[in-house]
Amino acid sequence: MAELRPSGAPGPTAPPAPGPTAPPAFASLFPPGLHAIYGECRRLYPDQPNPLQVTAIVKYWLGGPDPLDYVSMYRNVGSPSANIPEHWHYISFGLSDLYGDNRVHEFTGTDGPSGFGFELTFRLKRETGESAPPTWPAELMQGLARYVFQSENTFCSGDHVSWHSPLDNSESRIQHMLLTEDPQMQPVQTPFGVVTFLQIVGVCTEELHAAQQWNGQGILELLRTVPVAGGPWLITDMRRGETIFEIDPHLQERVDKGIETDGSNLSGVSAKCAWDDLSRPPEDDEDSRSICVGAQPRRLSGKDTEQIRETLRRGLEINSKPVLPPINPQRQNGLTHDRAPSRKDSLESDGSTAIIPHELIRTRQLESVHLKFNQESGALIPLCLRGRLLHGRHFTYKSITGDMAITFVSTGVEGAFATEEHPYAAHGPWLQSQAAPWGPRELQESQVPELHRLFPQLHHNGVSVPRESIQKLLRRGCLSPVSC
Repeated sequence: MAELRPSGAPGPTAPPAPGPTAPPAFASLFPPGLHAIYGECRRLYPDQPNPLQVTAIVKYWLGGPDPLDYVSMYRNVGSPSANIPEHWHYISFGLSDLYGDNRVHEFTGTDGPSGFGFELTFRLKRETGESAPPTWPAELMQGLARYVFQSENTFCSGDHVSWHSPLDNSESRIQHMLLTEDPQMQPVQTPFGVVTFLQIVGVCTEELHAAQQWNGQGILELLRTVPVAGGPWLITDMRRGETIFEIDPHLQERVDKGIETDGSNLSGVSAKCAWDDLSRPPEDDEDSRSICVGAQPRRLSGKDTEQIRETLRRGLEINSKPVLPPINPQRQNGLTHDRAPSRKDSLESDGSTAIIPHELIRTRQLESVHLKFNQESGALIPLCLRGRLLHGRHFTYKSITGDMAITFVSTGVEGAFATEEHPYAAHGPWLQSQAAPWGPRELQESQVPELHRLFPQLHHNGVSVPRESIQKLLRRGCLSPVSC
């Protein structure tokens, strides 16, 4: 529940929570973290000292549902000569540490990030005759903040968020988001650490798919070149009815070339997926993927999680490519965040309770496996193949319903426990599949049998995809994830 009011005194305060020693006390009505961000806002908007503000009636630290204490809304005149239209500028307060007394974020010092290290911003094109900013972007920002607080996964520039619904609940084609650095807000040093500002950019489904197949930064650069699609400051226009590829068909060629040259920098997703060991007799429950202790499902131990994380960090990347982050699955309000560096830095899931000691888990070579994906997860398989494996990289699906994970690795990836000789290998609930004999070269139709072997019983909503469909997919160059 939130209310709209002019900004001013930031509201009620709470006594300091127990924890590490906090900095000296500041004036209770103007917490220093809040003051530092206000200072940056005043630098940009000196003529708007008291902007309209959406504020949580019951603060998160008092048991309320909204993690952001405030969302300030400023009127930005833009620069018509630079193709920057007038717009509303929304700025969040709460993902960073505003108070420094451990009521929300643990105070860890001034040198690192403050809280999660960032605040969200959003730029919405102002409609003709509009005298006040719409408030729906504040709820959108609260939804993203809930995801961050509940999963402890943070956002970075270039990330994309699958929202699957018009951002303003209208009939708009703008149904997903990319994130980038705010073009005006500068990083702020607060008494509780550094705060950066990540701007939400609304995009169409086709633009999201292009970001997945290639990379978010590349699509952001293309959006900057199209004034009606964002322009230099990436301003979201909810009335935009065409994608950048419909506005300028040559941009699709640039994306295709980028995919062919660079591959994709999306190294993993949280997904609805599962795998079964088909080589194990049904009656043999010993050392299976679904080991149980008592009546509880097995959970990765801390040591095992650390080994997986370190293997991914050091071994499953080559040619100085970005490291694969641990994927901590959450889904809020239809949100799927397709890149998830985590403050918890853990592959563990809260859904499992029984922990098996690391020493009792051994790596097993499997003869055959059964992989299952829902439609959205299966739609990313062309990305996995064309954007990752064919460039000598890896791709991981981390289950959103448990500890299960599936990692596909190409020939030559160091540190993998799946090999050409043993293409399927499992370490507890973590499956690796070696895409042998694929390497960083063009996928030929003669390799269809190999593709079918890699995905022996690929399922979309429980329906097996026949080999003929895979052949059609390859003939299309894996360019259409929706019809995968």
